[in-house]
Amino acid sequence: MIMRLALLAATALVASPALADPATLYDNVNGVQATADGEIVRFNAMMVDEQGKIVATYRAGDTVPSADLRVDMEGAHVLPGLIDGHGHFLMMGQTMMSLQLFGTDSIASLQQQLADFAAANPGDGWIVGRGWNHEMFSDGRFPTAADLDAVVSDRPVILERVDGHATVVNTMAMQMAGTSDDTPDPVGGAILRDDDGKATGVFVDTAMKPLYALVPAYTGEDYAEAIELAQGIMLEHGLTAMADMGTPDDHWHAMRRAGDEGELKVRVMAYAAGADTLERIAANGPTPWLYDGKLRMAGVKLVTDGALGSRGAWLKAPYADADTTGLQMLTDEQLADSVARAVALGHQVAVHAIGDAANDQLLDAVEATPNASALRFRNEHTQILDPADLPRMAASNVIASMQPVHQTSDWKMAEKRLGMDRLGAAFAWRSLADSGALLAFGSDFPVEHPNPFVGLEVAVTRIDANGEPEGGWLADERVTLGEALAGFTVGAAYAGFAEDALGSLSAGRYADFIVVDRDITTIDPSDISETKVLATYVGGKQVYRAND
Repeated sequence: MIMRLALLAATALVASPALADPATLYDNVNGVQATADGEIVRFNAMMVDEQGKIVATYRAGDTVPSADLRVDMEGAHVLPGLIDGHGHFLMMGQTMMSLQLFGTDSIASLQQQLADFAAANPGDGWIVGRGWNHEMFSDGRFPTAADLDAVVSDRPVILERVDGHATVVNTMAMQMAGTSDDTPDPVGGAILRDDDGKATGVFVDTAMKPLYALVPAYTGEDYAEAIELAQGIMLEHGLTAMADMGTPDDHWHAMRRAGDEGELKVRVMAYAAGADTLERIAANGPTPWLYDGKLRMAGVKLVTDGALGSRGAWLKAPYADADTTGLQMLTDEQLADSVARAVALGHQVAVHAIGDAANDQLLDAVEATPNASALRFRNEHTQILDPADLPRMAASNVIASMQPVHQTSDWKMAEKRLGMDRLGAAFAWRSLADSGALLAFGSDFPVEHPNPFVGLEVAVTRIDANGEPEGGWLADERVTLGEALAGFTVGAAYAGFAEDALGSLSAGRYADFIVVDRDITTIDPSDISETKVLATYVGGKQVYRAND
């Protein structure tokens, strides 16, 4: 579709009042957005001022004022720029720069990809990769150091599980870290061992830290490349903003350098990786929006447990398929201390909680915090709730920051890990919304692909990419398209205290919008994921165009 830019003649809209300041009218639009309560709203035109902010949107029958410039959108399908409420910005770029193992379906396939990567990248440096998921392997077992040694034994190898909560290394890497069969498990982590008590090469959660400490640091050029790659894939898929969950010092400084150089094209709400990092970066409270609304340190991310895939999610009762309740990352006292430190600095608190015990602990901490409702605590993932704890979210105004695609990736595994009788409030979008809790949606990229249209489709169908299960998994937990769109726009903005700047094409907000190839409100829900982004605008400026 070709969009025409035309200067309006003085008499073009004679009956309409003119604006005092220079502005651009985007006219002949098939626009769709969602209200905070999930109502679909249509518009036909929007006015953007010279600062790149929305003056107004107009519906059919509204009087539209004249403007200095008019862009005829020729009936283009327009949506607000989508917001990923939980992702990992530089990690996405770094993943694209390393060995990618997403979709690997066997140990043999993993070994072949490792061999190919080693051959294409000769030398003695570390091989870093990510994306394997043993639940996709035919035998369902974790890869081991022996599996990696059979392919690469003369240079260190570290390959992270898709969820980022487990990693496998070869023997050389274990030796470099000084790990032996007798090395004790750290608090909040585990070194997996075989039946004879020997370390297998798989490290879970906090046990991973000594290994990653050995991986050479990224250079300034590496960080710049990672940022360019990450924001490129975001813009290609219609994401104009995101919440960066668990921002370490080096990532923050890399984003500041990119901002200083005018290279930030998307908007990032950063949440520091722990209270210590927060105090180093933003001891005076949340930063203002920097670089014309491109970057802000908004709060802190804390982690209370692991993930279901590595059996690190902290549960109230043992796993159905293993004699463990998972990993508790923080004691109640440690969580309370970190929360108090962040709140004292005026920062928002986001807490990773997947298992029902972790969610219970989070809610206890919130309820013990004075004025908690106004602080907008964020519950990151909220995957497995005890049904008895579900109403506590809305009661304390805790935002359910959830990733719809996790449900379709994990539903079979969740059934094995817990059994059907313990899934009464699993990935409970509908129940949470009905209880009054606010939903903010994202993808957790690069754990999942960042395409938000996949997330939108999953949210309204609960059906995975293979068309399973028929009718949707725990289908009563589906949400409407309007609610899903709100989760990726106004909900995600509200979750970051950014509702006055982002999330909707309404007066005073940034003119962040996308042009797509279809009206997602009129198609079969199973086709939403096929939506293609034709163009992406940030602050009224086109920053991506398909096939450009």
